[in-house]
Amino acid sequence: MTNLVIRAAEQADLPALQGLYRHLNPDDAPCPDDMAAEILEKLRSFEGSAVLIGFLGSDLVASCTVIVIPNLTRGGTPYVLIENVVTDTGYRNRGLGKAILQAAMDRAWAAGCYKAMLMTGSKKPSTLAFYEAAGFEQSKTGFQARRLPVRAE
Repeated sequence: MTNLVIRAAEQADLPALQGLYRHLNPDDAPCPDDMAAEILEKLRSFEGSAVLIGFLGSDLVASCTVIVIPNLTRGGTPYVLIENVVTDTGYRNRGLGKAILQAAMDRAWAAGCYKAMLMTGSKKPSTLAFYEAAGFEQSKTGFQARRLPVRAE
C-alpha cells in the first residue's frame, strides 16, 4: 500500500491510537491517558522497539507494537515480539495490515534479530490466512499463563 505512511508513535498520537485500539478489543477499557503516556515512553526507550502506526492521509488506520528482546542464546542475537496488530475495520482487506507487519519485520531485521514472533488468540481462518500471507508460519507450539481470562472471540 504505497499511500500508507508508517512511523513510530509519539505522544501526540496517543488519542488516535487509543481510538484505533477499539477495533482490536472493543470491550477493553481504554488505558488512562497518563498511564498510556508513561507506557509509550517506556516502549520507546527499548532500543529498536516502537509502536508502529500507519496513516492514510490524516487517518490512523493500522498499528502494531514491536519489541526487540536481547538474548543470551544464538550468539547474543536478539529476537522480536510483535503484539497488538490492528487495522481499523473500515480499512481492512487493503493490504494495510500486511504493510505494518512488513515495517515491523524491517525493524526486526535492521536490529539484527534472528526471528520475529507473534501470537493470535483468533481461530478464524481469515485471521490465520492473513498472518501466513504476511510471511509468518505456524511452526511452533505456543503456551501462555494468564492472570486475566481469555477474551471470547
